[in-house]
Amino acid sequence: MIAAMKAKDSLKVETLRGLMAAFVNELVATKRKPADELPDEDALGVIKREVKKRKEAKDAFTKGSRAALAEKEAKEQTILEAYLPASLPKEEIQKVVLAKKIELGVANKKDMGRLMGAVMKELGGTADGVDVKRVVEELLR
Repeated sequence: MIAAMKAKDSLKVETLRGLMAAFVNELVATKRKPADELPDEDALGVIKREVKKRKEAKDAFTKGSRAALAEKEAKEQTILEAYLPASLPKEEIQKVVLAKKIELGVANKKDMGRLMGAVMKELGGTADGVDVKRVVEELLR
């Protein structure tokens, strides 16, 4: 935040202030004091939610022919994504999905939810749910 302030990067400062407010809101929502420290997994969850909000807003602004606002949301999304760990590549996700598919004995699409849950639990926050869903759907065709 301080580096962004010194660089006079107003968009980054604004985005990081919003993120800090989201952290405080998360603490208050979980009945903790605003001055407490947010655990890493909770902080990552908040950042992912904020990225998702930006992505949805960007899509909505694009559909509404508001290019300037869509561009601002895209830039904010990029700033926030820099604080997330790198997502697993598709090949790694496929390996985990195949292993869980064999382990659980999943053979058709009706068990997709069970497989998705097991894979997401296994991967934790290292893979995007949309990517995992695509891989699972490909393997259950």
